[in-house]
Amino acid sequence: MSKIQDLRNRLERQKGQKIQIESSIAVVQQSMKESGRELRRHEQAREVIREVGLKTQQQLQIHISDITSLALDAVFPNPYKLVAEFVQRRNKTECDLYFERDENKTDPLSASGGGAVDVAAFALRVASWSMQRPKSRATLVMDEPMRFLSAEYQEKASNMIKEVSKKLGIQFIIITHEPILASYADKVFETKIRKGVTQVI
Repeated sequence: MSKIQDLRNRLERQKGQKIQIESSIAVVQQSMKESGRELRRHEQAREVIREVGLKTQQQLQIHISDITSLALDAVFPNPYKLVAEFVQRRNKTECDLYFERDENKTDPLSASGGGAVDVAAFALRVASWSMQRPKSRATLVMDEPMRFLSAEYQEKASNMIKEVSKKLGIQFIIITHEPILASYADKVFETKIRKGVTQVI
């Protein structure tokens, strides 16, 4: 009799264990379902972020390229076009800038005249400022922005800076030795260094 009772007790214990295991399996299955839903939500969110990133990059490409190319076009008779290209390197997005003319790509710093780089650098500063949210004060300080620009293009560059200032409402404070650029300024302050201190004369 006691053997049968032991077997019944053992059977009851195993039934209890079975119920616990089934309950644990149900919990794990529910958790897996939740994890699957969470994974799908994450994948959808990642796809949305990727699409937003691509659209933002495209807008940046257009914004940077257009403003800079317009500035180059305002100064030079056969201008380069600035192209901004976003590329993936080391799991990061980087922006490559290059000049393009007649479908030929040129590294701005090594293969083109410094004057074009000066004009492009000026336009990139303006483009960067215009994309700020919220915008900082509409004042840009520039030290010799057209220092390498040939004398023949100084007047067009000066006129272009004046037009940008008017159209975008930006005040440019420019340090320059170029008399043509200074002649387009609303106000000119001449300075001199006396005993190591710069003074307005």
